[in-house]
Amino acid sequence: MIKVYCYAKCTTCKKALKWLDENQIGYELADIKEEHPDEKTLRELYQRSGLPLRKFFNTSGQLYRSMELSKKLPDMSEDEMLALLASDGMLVKRPLLVTDDKVLAGFKEAEWNEALK
Repeated sequence: MIKVYCYAKCTTCKKALKWLDENQIGYELADIKEEHPDEKTLRELYQRSGLPLRKFFNTSGQLYRSMELSKKLPDMSEDEMLALLASDGMLVKRPLLVTDDKVLAGFKEAEWNEALK
């Protein structure tokens, strides 16, 4: 089963969901603000993704900028970063696509096409 963590007001999330619908790919939707992944889940997703942990941060978000995380992340441990991500879903890059064998942060049509078709 495919799970997609999204934020309803996010235009990139809307594009991703439209793409899934147009390609007739079923998914379970989770509101990243209300149902954001906890620290244990984020650790598992991060390990499965093969991505650097920094890729899980929504660097264009207001919260990220207001917390000045671009300056703070380089000095944070992996555990500290995961705890921070788990503290507020708005810090997590979205949409976050989770399948049985893939985890993708953000929507890049070519990546999603390769992962899902």
